Amino acid sequence: MSWQWRSIVVVWLLALVFAVLVGLLSVAEQELAWIGLSLAGCTIVTLGVQIGTGRKEGYVNRVTVSIVGATIVLAAATGVFALIGLR
Repeated sequence: MSWQWRSIVVVWLLALVFAVLVGLLSVAEQELAWIGLSLAGCTIVTLGVQIGTGRKEGYVNRVTVSIVGATIVLAAATGVFALIGLR
């Protein structure tokens, strides 16, 4: 795996960790607020990681793929929370 994909996958894994923590630690009916904060955290980490690579080439693409992937992970978690809440 190239360094570019590693810098992207790190953010996706962070989003997954945030989703699990939100599911375990948040108060019922408050998951959506914490998911939003998780996405904000993933965005800040994405910008930091991508600037930290020191590479200009492909910066916008790497940031876009990182944030879109984190959004997909957190959206899936939101869907799971909604299904659990239907019980």
